[in-house]
Amino acid sequence: MPAPHDDLPEVVRLARDLIRIDTTNWGGGRARGEREAAEYVGAYLERLGLRPEYYEPIDRRTNVSVRIPGRNPAKPALVLHGHLDVVPAVAEDWSVDPFAGEIRDGMLWGRGAVDMKDMDAMILTSVAEILRAGDLPERELIVTFFADEENGGVEGSMLVANDRPEWFAGATEAISEVGGYSIDVAGRRAYLLQVGEKALIWLKLVARGRAAHGSSYPTDNAITKLSEAVARLGRTPWPIELTDTTAQFLDAVASLAGESTADPDALVERAGAASPFLRSTLRTTTNPTGLTAGYKHNVIPDRAEALIDVRTLPGTEEAVLAEIRAIVGDEIEVETVVRDIGMEVPFSGPLVEAMVAALDRHDPGVPVIPYLMGGGTDNKALSRLGIAGYGFAPLRLPAGIDFTGMFHGVDERVPVESLVFGQRVLADLIRTY
Repeated sequence: MPAPHDDLPEVVRLARDLIRIDTTNWGGGRARGEREAAEYVGAYLERLGLRPEYYEPIDRRTNVSVRIPGRNPAKPALVLHGHLDVVPAVAEDWSVDPFAGEIRDGMLWGRGAVDMKDMDAMILTSVAEILRAGDLPERELIVTFFADEENGGVEGSMLVANDRPEWFAGATEAISEVGGYSIDVAGRRAYLLQVGEKALIWLKLVARGRAAHGSSYPTDNAITKLSEAVARLGRTPWPIELTDTTAQFLDAVASLAGESTADPDALVERAGAASPFLRSTLRTTTNPTGLTAGYKHNVIPDRAEALIDVRTLPGTEEAVLAEIRAIVGDEIEVETVVRDIGMEVPFSGPLVEAMVAALDRHDPGVPVIPYLMGGGTDNKALSRLGIAGYGFAPLRLPAGIDFTGMFHGVDERVPVESLVFGQRVLADLIRTY
């Protein structure tokens, strides 16, 4: 008897299989590791007649890459890349087992279904479609899957770019996640193409005080000092600051909605479920994400710590850090744990035109809008090698789905039909560009 869902499209089966390989990354060097997922990817590539290379600079933090020749060797190589790790999932909070890869209601559920084992599967099956047909992509492809993206690439893409730059020799452009998907703007479908990323700065705030008995008269309590600083920072209303990309984004949304750009926040609300995700692209954000203090109920600790996830617009990093120090006050130590760059590339040029055209061939007449992503991808590591990165994981999504809310969220899922659509668009792009 056939196994359930064994008639699924190949792109869905691959995404499901990758979800079933638990590659949880808690950050700070604590992770299950990507080795099994990298070996799965490598075996798939080998069955296509390719010879992938592995790089594991840290035990079980495995990266895999392969070069695929193109029909036109005069054209620069194009990097297609994904990451194999996922953020943690608390199973009790989910409607399904987050690592079962369950198909339900026409969707593939599980941690990584959106971020980004869906795109990993789309990359693999797009390449397979072309090679199995006895064809080649238009230009040389460098297909790479990284470890540790969910920790800023510290033990993944950053090490690969530093230690294995030859993997990317001859490449000038790269395509990865968090772009190419559709949103609804005032009831009309549009696609977002990611042409920039905010800078990431992970900070640790440290407050020091005097250790004492829990019954003491409060004088120098580290937790109190830290809590006040965290509350001030977390509630800071950072102003809207437009870049070239966000100005173009607002103009396009205004045109679709038939409204003015005078109130950017109100305008972004016309993007429905995607609006919280998009509002963050217009300003700095400083979100507290962790607290550590104390070890016993009746002991006042002499130290308290908080983690802050800071995302700044490109080029504003130093000004934002100075403002943060002023907000938290002189008694709070500010430590930088991870810092990377912000970046922005023009919404123009042959690759942008090719991505827009590929979407139009499969979903005619639907506008494509540039946007600056509030998060970050491994494109930042490749940018250090002079490679311009874009977010293009094409997905035609049903109206009303809170797709952007499922990045790192509960009950992460992606429509099966969207995966099939994305694979077709991506294969079309690499066959013609």
